[in-house]
Amino acid sequence: MDTAILEDLGLTGAEIKVYISLLELGSSGASAVMLRSRLQNSVVHRALNSLIDKGLISFIMEGNRKVYQATGPDYFYSFIDSKRRKFDEIFPDLKKRQESSRSKTEATIYRGKRGISEIYGRLLNSGGGEYQTFGGGKRVTYEVMGAQWWTSLHTRRISKKIRARQVFDETIRDFGEALNRRPLSRVRFLSQDFEQLTETVIIGEYVAIVMFTEEPYGLLIKDPVVVESYRKYFSILWEKARN
Repeated sequence: MDTAILEDLGLTGAEIKVYISLLELGSSGASAVMLRSRLQNSVVHRALNSLIDKGLISFIMEGNRKVYQATGPDYFYSFIDSKRRKFDEIFPDLKKRQESSRSKTEATIYRGKRGISEIYGRLLNSGGGEYQTFGGGKRVTYEVMGAQWWTSLHTRRISKKIRARQVFDETIRDFGEALNRRPLSRVRFLSQDFEQLTETVIIGEYVAIVMFTEEPYGLLIKDPVVVESYRKYFSILWEKARN
């Protein structure tokens, strides 16, 4: 059984082993839990006490002996809700601290395919009204991220009612023409000499420069001066490109 989700909820490895051991054993003393979990006595007792504090196990006294029992797995829903309520209480303050420390200029590097997905997700959620891009090419579209990834990206963009103007090169004309037939999408083309391993995206207050190398990475910039300069450059390319 994959118990990683229990770690995500804040349980230690020892707590997970003790909790699962109690689920399997039913009502049991610490000695039985120790044998079942194969943990040291001191580790088992620390885990039992912390699980009691979290409400995940309970105990009764039988003479001088504690008999423990695990709370049913459905309790985790209450456990998660409790954590969410506590987080909701501090969320406004966290956002306030973030906003107070955020300068007008930001530059963040993201790495790997997951990082690239994060960049494009932030761009689509930036509140910008037009998505402008130039660059990319056959390897970027079909090999690094895959055509389906790009198709899904534009499906999300269209669902957010963000219009797009994009400058592709001739190596991906088929993909560009298919995109041209979709709502809120306009694509023009330059010669295949324009093919590159980078794509530049300008939207709202952001510009992203993404390098689709073997280990892709990208730079997300929030700077009004930089954004405006890239927007002007895009306009020049847009006028030179053809349908």
